[in-house]
Amino acid sequence: MTTIAFIGLGNMGGPMAANLSRAGFNVRAFDLSRDALDAARSHGCEVAASAVDAAKDADVIISMLPAGQHVRGLFVDGETPLFEVIKKGALVIDSSTIDADTARSVAAVGAEKGIGFIDAPVSGGVGGAQAGTLTFIVGASAEQYEQARPLLEVMGKNIFHAGDHGAGQVAKACNNMLLAILMAGTCEAINMGVKNGLDPAVLSDIMKQSSGGNWALNVYNPYPGVMENAPASKGYQGGFLTDLMIKDLGLAMDISQQSAAPVPMGSAARALFTLHKAEGHGRLDFSSLMTFYQGKKGQ
Repeated sequence: MTTIAFIGLGNMGGPMAANLSRAGFNVRAFDLSRDALDAARSHGCEVAASAVDAAKDADVIISMLPAGQHVRGLFVDGETPLFEVIKKGALVIDSSTIDADTARSVAAVGAEKGIGFIDAPVSGGVGGAQAGTLTFIVGASAEQYEQARPLLEVMGKNIFHAGDHGAGQVAKACNNMLLAILMAGTCEAINMGVKNGLDPAVLSDIMKQSSGGNWALNVYNPYPGVMENAPASKGYQGGFLTDLMIKDLGLAMDISQQSAAPVPMGSAARALFTLHKAEGHGRLDFSSLMTFYQGKKGQ
């Protein structure tokens, strides 16, 4: 049986590890949160005492971490770098959203030690992680992509090979920049309609069936009460934090500068979300940008 070490059991990683366990894989999980470890155990995962213990003798290591420094610290620069304990021939699938340069440099270090490392950031949110319908955007060699794909298909519905190492992160940054732009525009349009007496649910249905339809409107409506399971109807709790969207927009701005690719709308979206964070909404779902247009301040 394939042994998978899963490191990072947050809102996304926890359900992903649970899906692998339900599919019959031996999942050895680790997280700094005791509650996350307890949840993983309840889903049939073996709980490890440390990241090192999880990774020893594992065939595949999957990581889901907040930022590039955490990924590099875990595998390369930490007190006990995992590249020193992972067996040769193993494959690391990093599903964190980080900068492409870090993904490439960590992959190069792994290659020197005979360990595969691929970037495979995800899209689809917490709901997609729970349902096993995530989109994986992979930066890897063709051989590594084929090696990873059977596992990714357990956790996701759409698996894309974007290119060589780092390409998954570039594609993810492009996607999330567009998502931020779409969410801002969706909030603007709905708020303007409501200010002029329209029912937000009726207006949303009109736009969903018209040329303004988009993912933020169709499955993640930012107006409270319009979509029962959307974060907007749950006090903007859960989902994808405003803080994380700002982080991803920062990655997009770095790519823009490095490649001389103009992103005026991406820059405007980053400014909007940064103002929204400054008003106290950084720990709310990013669709809470609606409250910025409504003029509601943070607590």
